[in-house]
Amino acid sequence: METNTQEAKETISVYGARVHNLKNIDVEIPRDSLVVITGLSGSGKSSLAFDTIFAEGQRRYIETFSAYARNFLGGMERPDVDKITGLSPVISIEQKTTNRNPRSTVGTTTEIYDFLRLLYARAGDAYSYLTGEKMVKYTEEQILELIMERYIGKRIYLLAPVVRNRKGHYKELFEQISKKGYLTVRVDGVIREILPGMRVDRYKMHSIEVLIDKLQVSNKFADNLKASLRTAMKQGDGLIMIQDVESGDVRHFSRQLMCPTTGLSYSEPAPHTFSFNSPHGACPRCKGLGVVNQVDMGKIVPKPQLSIYAGGIAPLGKYKNSLFFWQLEAICEKHGVSIKTPIKDIPQEAMDDIMFGTDERLQIKNESLGTSNYVVAFEGVTKYIEMQQDSDSSASAQKWAEQFIKTDVCPDCNGQRLNKEALHYKINEKNIAELAEMDIQRLYDWIQDMDVHISERQQVIAQEIKKEIVSRLSFLLDVGLNYLSLNRASVTLSGGESQRIRLATQIGSQLVNVLYILDEPSIGLHQRDNNRLIDSLKKLRDSGNSVIVVEHDKDIMLDADYVVDLGPYAGRRGGKVVFAGTPQEMLSASTMTADYLNGKLKIEIPKKRRKGNGKKITIKGATGHNLKDVSVTFPLNTFICVTGVSGSGKSSLINGTLQPILSQHLYKSLTDPLPYKTLDGIDNVDKVISVDQSPIGRTPRSNPATYTGVFSDIRNLFVGLPESKIRGYKPGRFSFNVKGGRCEVCGGNGYKTIGMNFLPDVYVQCEECHGKRYNRETLEVRFKGKSIADVLDMTINMAVEFFENVPVILHKVRVLQEVGLGYLKLGQPSTTLSGGESQRIKLASELARIDTGNTIYILDEPTTGLHFEDIRVLLGVLNKLVDRGNTIIVIEHNQDIIKSADYIIDMGPDGGIGGGTVVAVGKPEEVINEKNSFTAEYLRNELS
Repeated sequence: METNTQEAKETISVYGARVHNLKNIDVEIPRDSLVVITGLSGSGKSSLAFDTIFAEGQRRYIETFSAYARNFLGGMERPDVDKITGLSPVISIEQKTTNRNPRSTVGTTTEIYDFLRLLYARAGDAYSYLTGEKMVKYTEEQILELIMERYIGKRIYLLAPVVRNRKGHYKELFEQISKKGYLTVRVDGVIREILPGMRVDRYKMHSIEVLIDKLQVSNKFADNLKASLRTAMKQGDGLIMIQDVESGDVRHFSRQLMCPTTGLSYSEPAPHTFSFNSPHGACPRCKGLGVVNQVDMGKIVPKPQLSIYAGGIAPLGKYKNSLFFWQLEAICEKHGVSIKTPIKDIPQEAMDDIMFGTDERLQIKNESLGTSNYVVAFEGVTKYIEMQQDSDSSASAQKWAEQFIKTDVCPDCNGQRLNKEALHYKINEKNIAELAEMDIQRLYDWIQDMDVHISERQQVIAQEIKKEIVSRLSFLLDVGLNYLSLNRASVTLSGGESQRIRLATQIGSQLVNVLYILDEPSIGLHQRDNNRLIDSLKKLRDSGNSVIVVEHDKDIMLDADYVVDLGPYAGRRGGKVVFAGTPQEMLSASTMTADYLNGKLKIEIPKKRRKGNGKKITIKGATGHNLKDVSVTFPLNTFICVTGVSGSGKSSLINGTLQPILSQHLYKSLTDPLPYKTLDGIDNVDKVISVDQSPIGRTPRSNPATYTGVFSDIRNLFVGLPESKIRGYKPGRFSFNVKGGRCEVCGGNGYKTIGMNFLPDVYVQCEECHGKRYNRETLEVRFKGKSIADVLDMTINMAVEFFENVPVILHKVRVLQEVGLGYLKLGQPSTTLSGGESQRIKLASELARIDTGNTIYILDEPTTGLHFEDIRVLLGVLNKLVDRGNTIIVIEHNQDIIKSADYIIDMGPDGGIGGGTVVAVGKPEEVINEKNSFTAEYLRNELS
């Protein structure tokens, strides 16, 4: 008994796991270790790590809550496993949880920005946004001393401000002041006696101060001055003004932060003063987003050589006999031109009236109205477009308006998200937004050197805050994110980056005795930074935690304490533990993963590099994000690999600049590319296909057949059968998403959900259709003896044989087979697919389309979630496309892909500010000679 207890403490033991394709497996995973679970894509890695171990840990945690609390949380489904022992509290760090909120940034996610807000609220120096002077604040004693020092022997007015630059007649205010016993006020700089019924112009801005006392400053009357000063402070809410009677000069004094010249005062700073998610700190124009939607004049008047009559104003089109055009005629006539004048020749004043409106009464000269009709005001074209963007407008109107709108940096805060007051608090001449713009490495250095440039008082205040900021920044540096900045929006991060940010946050939380499960943290990470990631994972382990990593990376596998290899193949032929032991033991094992690790199997270097067809496209002057005036040529009909360390500018060049340019040219896409000068050779391309990392679907109703479109072809095949024609069936009859042919008892799901209150929902097979999703009549229609439900239950390998004589279907399912997904079912729910499977389905659906031979395929890290063997299969598919005359552009860190390319464009040399230039171009054999390239350093070993 004692031995079993000891064993439970040292290992996490899983008995009888049957989730998805797992074959009733037993596995023991050592605790307090770095464990890698590996295997082919679809072999059951995620099923074991996330759907079994993590799901059970999460369920046990929720079970500790009261029945009442569980009722609100909803239950967790118990994974299909006999028993799990030795389980610690579990934290999952996946790629799927990227925050899509535009207000979420790297700084808010890691909480570093929260500490910076505290630092600026407690130790920041305030400066006036009017004069740039340092703001001051005094106690009453200090104010008294300053007055005695500066005005001794002089006659002064002691004034209490009550109104500052506001409109109004202030009749009631003057009456209130008079009732308090004050007879004189200073209105807009002029001393005036308060008279009965006194008021000022209500439409003008006014500043009003109460004259509290008029006296000569001397030591003899110091007590009188002190009493008057206290009264003035009370009436002026902590702010007073002193006017020298002879010279008329005015100075301001305040208990609050105040500009000594203008009297501008700030409220006492608090952390929310520096939050762009709070109304106290956010820029009022952009509401803290840093960007605003504005009408794009270039899209409204794309061809200024045309006249308004001929359709030169794109939103209006050609002349119509309507009030809008009659008003435009009146405006043009007023400025001495007509609506048939080319827009480029219309005076700017007239164009301003047309675009932004005019308050003048316009005389409409139209026969149907008569010549004496006046229309009051014209709102302008831009106002009309902006009105269509309102939430009250129809979806079609909003979509119409979007084509004339562009997202611009907010002109008020210049993209810094904060209001003027917040941006004028500084430490060592930097405001908080300038710190958020620095990359992590520069910010780390700045914080470390901060003490040299601040006062002793600020050093004492900042000491503890600085420790917290430095420790969190160092964790981000440890996981290779030195090129990011705190103001980088979470929505722009890749799956790997967001996962490593959460990893850094977890290391900073310093929890112990926790089981961490990570999903391919090496995604998007250059080989150079791999060691830093491995060190971070070991640091997490050495803190007293267990770390399980689902990975394919060779370095992480060899550095792990223990490896679990699943297989031997994927899907139904996988789900078994083919090896479990140390990396050293694995090198002598006989699994497919072991063969790739020990060199028995490898992806061969191509014997010949393609030179292309002689055509090319050249982008010049790309300056988006960190790109430094980049000019680069892409030879067509080649396999091009864009490489470089994380943050070097690969995605900015390809996904942010090249792809949107091609999409705009070929498909009239509304997405604007990042700034560039020219793109030559665009006529050599007639199609562009981009395959990114977004999932294929979020619901069980989405599956490989529906996503690739082959399900529509299968339904059409069934509609064309004699039995369907006799019954009058249409394609909708064979869809499980619409009424008619589906089983209405389960709504086409194949199962029924039974709510169990605070227990997990129970899913039971539908008693009517027995999981087949369709009603009896639909299932009676058969093709080669198989119903539509039987077809959905086929694997892709089976479907290739079954549809061998139906070319339109065969083509699509064969592409799925060629990308290595033959083991998947056609109707497998998208929620059960791994990341690698989802991406390859997406790739297959694009590859299944007819290529023109002049197509550019853009792939962003297609090796995500792929085993060495899967990469070999993928390379075969990509090379076939190039052999047909197409061009492949791949953004990649994987050495097997890089060494297989015909042409490499290496960005760098570093990330962030240190990147953004082209370091090397050419064949892999040429690139390895570049001394400044980190990619060359690792590629040399692969080619040697």
